[in-house]
Amino acid sequence: MLKRLTVSILSLIMLFGISLISSQENINRFVFTAIPDQDPVRLQKRFGKVAQYLSDTLGVEVKYLPVETYSDTVEAFRNNKVQLAWFGGFTGVQARIADPGAKAIAQGEEDQNFTSYFIANKSTGLKSSEDFPRGIEGMTFTFGSEHSTSGRLMPEYFIRKAFGKSPADVFSHVGFGDHHSNTLDLVQSGKYQVGALNHKVWENEKKAGKVDESKVQVIWKTPGYPDYNWTIRGDVDETWGNGFTDKVQQAILNMRDPKLLAAFPRKGFIKADNSMYQPIVEIAHETGLLNNE
Repeated sequence: MLKRLTVSILSLIMLFGISLISSQENINRFVFTAIPDQDPVRLQKRFGKVAQYLSDTLGVEVKYLPVETYSDTVEAFRNNKVQLAWFGGFTGVQARIADPGAKAIAQGEEDQNFTSYFIANKSTGLKSSEDFPRGIEGMTFTFGSEHSTSGRLMPEYFIRKAFGKSPADVFSHVGFGDHHSNTLDLVQSGKYQVGALNHKVWENEKKAGKVDESKVQVIWKTPGYPDYNWTIRGDVDETWGNGFTDKVQQAILNMRDPKLLAAFPRKGFIKADNSMYQPIVEIAHETGLLNNE
C-alpha cells in the first residue's frame, strides 16, 4: 500500500514538473498570427519563414499560429494567445479596442494608400470605369470576409455612399467569401456576378495565372485608404523586458529579404501608429460595423 502511494506521489510530481516546464516554455514563446486573406496553406508555409527570421533577430523563440477566420486573429490577440499580428485595417482597430494598450507599429509601404477592386463576371456586360459602377445594382454581389477591410468594410462604405442604402437593399443577393482568392473564384466562375477584393491579391493571382480575363475583369478601383498593419500587445515589455516592443518594430522595419516580404506581399515596411487608422475607426462606426464593439 505504501509502495503504491509512493509511486502515485512520484507520478504526480513528474506530471506537475512536466506541466510547469511546458507552461514556462509557452510563457517564453513569442507568438504571432496573420489574417487569413489568402489560401491558409500557402500562408502557413510563407509565415513559417518569417517566424524563423524574427527568432534569429529577436533572440527569442517565435512561432506562427495559423487561424481559420479574421475574427480568430482578434480573439487570439484578445486572449494573449498571440502577442503580435499582421492585421487588416479593420481587424487591427478591433484588436486595439480589445487591448487598449496595443500599438500599431508598422505597415507596408503600400498600406498608406491601399485600394479595393470591384470585379465583375464578363457575362454582366459591365465595363471598367473611373466612376463608381452604378450598373451593379440588382445583381448578386460577394464580399470577402465579414471582417475584411479591403473585402468588406471599404467596399460597403462606397456602396452606401453611392446608393444611400445598405448592400442588402442594393443587390439581389449578398454573400461572403472566406478570403480574397475565394472572392475571385466566386466571380470568375459566375456564382456571383460582382464582388470586391484586395487589389494586391488580384495582382498576385494574375501573375500566378489564376485570373482568366475572358471571364472576369476589374470594373472599378476605389480611392485609397490606410490598411494592413503589424499590431503588438501593450504588455509584451513586461514579459520580454523593457524596449522589446521597439526591438520587434525595428526587426520588422529591417525585413528586406524579398522571399520574406513575399509572404505579405509588400516591398517593405515603414513605421505606423494608432492615429493613422482613425479613418478606419470612423468609417466602421459610420457603416455600423463597429457599433457593437
